[in-house]
Amino acid sequence: MNLMEYQGKELFRRAGIPVPRSQHCTNAEDAAAFIEKHPGQWVVKAQVLMGGRGKAGKIQFASDGDEARVVTREIMATPMPPNRQNPSGEPIHSVLVEERLQIAKEAYCAITIDRAHKRPVMMVSRFGGMDVEEVAEKHPESIAKHFVDTAVGYSAFIGRELAFAADLDAGYRRALPAIAGALYELFFRYGAKLVEINPLALTTDGKVIASDAKVELDDDALFRHPEFAEWQKVLPLDEDETLAAKAGVGIRNFRRFDGTVGTMANGAGLAMATMDAVTSAGGKIANFLDVGGGANAERVRNCYELVMNHTGAKVFFINIFGGITRGDEVARGIVTALQETQSRKVPLVIRLTGTNEREGRAILAAAGMTPVETMDEGAAKAVELAAS
Repeated sequence: MNLMEYQGKELFRRAGIPVPRSQHCTNAEDAAAFIEKHPGQWVVKAQVLMGGRGKAGKIQFASDGDEARVVTREIMATPMPPNRQNPSGEPIHSVLVEERLQIAKEAYCAITIDRAHKRPVMMVSRFGGMDVEEVAEKHPESIAKHFVDTAVGYSAFIGRELAFAADLDAGYRRALPAIAGALYELFFRYGAKLVEINPLALTTDGKVIASDAKVELDDDALFRHPEFAEWQKVLPLDEDETLAAKAGVGIRNFRRFDGTVGTMANGAGLAMATMDAVTSAGGKIANFLDVGGGANAERVRNCYELVMNHTGAKVFFINIFGGITRGDEVARGIVTALQETQSRKVPLVIRLTGTNEREGRAILAAAGMTPVETMDEGAAKAVELAAS
């Protein structure tokens, strides 16, 4: 779940990270009314999940209500133009009216997961306001990193070391330890995959303020925070993401293609490996589907119906590794799902391995199904059935 800027900054406020005064507005009249009530210099920013708002003319300035009304209408009149982040562009349904900062310096500060080191990594650079990919390419030496030992956690000295290692302006050095610590706390409290401030502004009067916010939350951790359900409703979702959300599998866990072999696996890596196996066997996949860590009857039925009702699948290849998910539980889910579903029926190819795999296969066999033992065997069988 990627948050819009105004949502990310609300989490920043909760964590104690300084942010500019602001108001989220869904129309031009609300933006005008807010500025009329709070005279001053303001910036009106389109609320989208795409970058490049400034270049696209979707960030503009306003100093009174009339000006706010005009620029808000102009910003919301047309979608964000397509770019590499979203080739379809993105409609603009709201803006953030935010006080205009007098910025002296811009820095970059973030925390994310480094999978190579299997740890969270905190990153700081004196080159703020730029894409981090561009910074990494042009100024790799400027990115100071600290790989956090989660058994120890965060201490203020880490922030101080990062500030000096990144050669930040002296104005940042007192504030950064607390801001970095708040990022760390936010990262774990909300189950984030990325928390980024770009730029982290140093104002002309010496304040350090998060001028932007980019927050990506792990979909699998959202159950801990039901309050995010309202935020999720306003996020822009494409058709596949909407279907996935309705099926309860996470918005990034389902994607359609134009093939005839439907697939389902537990775990994104296994799901992609399943797709590769089908392709290697000469077939064309109908979808990507990661069922996640649980595969009870309701979840399996929802996934089956998702694929049957929205793809051209002629066969359904279910590939489950029983680790957290037990093979017998999956097998009962499959049997129950097929008994309950009203969707069209297609041949099933089922591979169960891992925890309670023998019990699972016995359940499937008792229901008249024939499971396979290996992924390649299952892929070949699925391709054969799809072609018949």
